[in-house]
Amino acid sequence: MNTAKTQTPKREPSPKLTVGRTKKHGTGKSAAKKSLAPYKLMLLVVVIPRNKTDFYLDLLQSFEVNMQLEISAFGTARKSFGYLDADREKQAIFAFIREDNAENALAAIEDKFASLRGGKGIAFTVPFNSMVGVSAYRFLSNKQ
Repeated sequence: MNTAKTQTPKREPSPKLTVGRTKKHGTGKSAAKKSLAPYKLMLLVVVIPRNKTDFYLDLLQSFEVNMQLEISAFGTARKSFGYLDADREKQAIFAFIREDNAENALAAIEDKFASLRGGKGIAFTVPFNSMVGVSAYRFLSNKQ
């Protein structure tokens, strides 16, 4: 009887698209993990009057935003609350923006909120930590 064991080669795990810093196991210090994503992405949310939507979409394109989703914004209050009723004349824009452009974009949006008549709204960013697909990342970060 042949009792020799055959060894199968171990497969290396495929690289994951990671953004940011991770902790090393066993130490309390954080170390920069080799990142395949040189630019962090953020989700930019802008809620504005519907009649100013095209202006803000054009403004965001100047900050290398490749994908923008605009939807009608509705509130959750019932009509019984009167003055809290949903304002159906608002539009919400969701855009993916690189972190290095986000601060300048928010500053430009804030400037337009202050200077445009009837152009007031809210804008904020949310960190976008992970995604699947290198080609999708390259498209969203505008780095082909």
